[in-house]
Amino acid sequence: MSGIDLSLFQEVVTEEELKELNLKNASAYIGFEPSGTAHIGTALLWTDRVNNLVNAGISVKILMADWHAMINDKLGGDLERIRQSGKLMVDCFRALGMDSRVEIIWASDMVNSPDYWMDLLKVAKSSSLPRLRRALPIMGRSEDDADKDFGKYIYPLMQVTDIFRLKVDICLGGMDQRHAHMLARDIADKLGAKKAVSLHGPLIGSLKGSGRMDSENFKKMSKSDPDSGILVSDSPEEIRRKIGQAFCPVGQSKGNPVIDIAKYVLLPRMNGIFIERPEKKGGPITIETAEMLESLYNEGKIHPMDLKSAVAENLARILEPARKIYNQ
Repeated sequence: MSGIDLSLFQEVVTEEELKELNLKNASAYIGFEPSGTAHIGTALLWTDRVNNLVNAGISVKILMADWHAMINDKLGGDLERIRQSGKLMVDCFRALGMDSRVEIIWASDMVNSPDYWMDLLKVAKSSSLPRLRRALPIMGRSEDDADKDFGKYIYPLMQVTDIFRLKVDICLGGMDQRHAHMLARDIADKLGAKKAVSLHGPLIGSLKGSGRMDSENFKKMSKSDPDSGILVSDSPEEIRRKIGQAFCPVGQSKGNPVIDIAKYVLLPRMNGIFIERPEKKGGPITIETAEMLESLYNEGKIHPMDLKSAVAENLARILEPARKIYNQ
């Protein structure tokens, strides 16, 4: 339809607006906080989705949100450490196959313009405190966190300002970024700014058990809890250990982080996932689609240990180029 593989995303706001875009002249952006070693939900999942947009003819920018990470107290709020982390993230993206046509932009360069802060004030005057409170989940913070540190309220204002300053047609982000994207869409008309289409990707659940992605209690993979996810620097042995102890209930694909890794991370960049099974269970099989994976798993035709073994070995292989960057 549009040249974009919409099956890679959880939500499009709105499909009608997306259809109206001339993708060959369209631009998109996604922002990342440099805050330590990336996990696969950032480095693999989004590399593939960004590449999909580039291949559709879209000009894509990645905003390395160093100031945002500082506001969010990442790496102790040390801007120099944050920037070094960001440089490693960029190298990691490239090593894992991100298209060389993707442009890298730094928030620290954007904020050097006085016009940036004028635009932020305009965004602030078009926003309300309750609305900013609702946007705090974009940075993994609660209302209590912001009440103790008013700087936290600056974060969603900056994210909306970024969207308007970059004049993009499409905003990319996980489902946890929805509040900021919707805030930008809601006030765009007031400010005479472009109303960007939002493409929201899936979130990878915590290996310890995440709950359903559509539930309020969903727990996503996090760098702050190393055993909750796979870091791109993890050794093959560490990957096998983490996946081996991951929550993966028999016959239950929903809320299953190992299934989610196979669906959202591995299948988009592989022709199929080869799973070894004993002959009495049907023998080896190649999983070609997410629908096939979920169906067979829910029917009990794929055992959790067989799935875990396949996921761990493929991740260990795919992450080798990034592992070299972080362990050199």
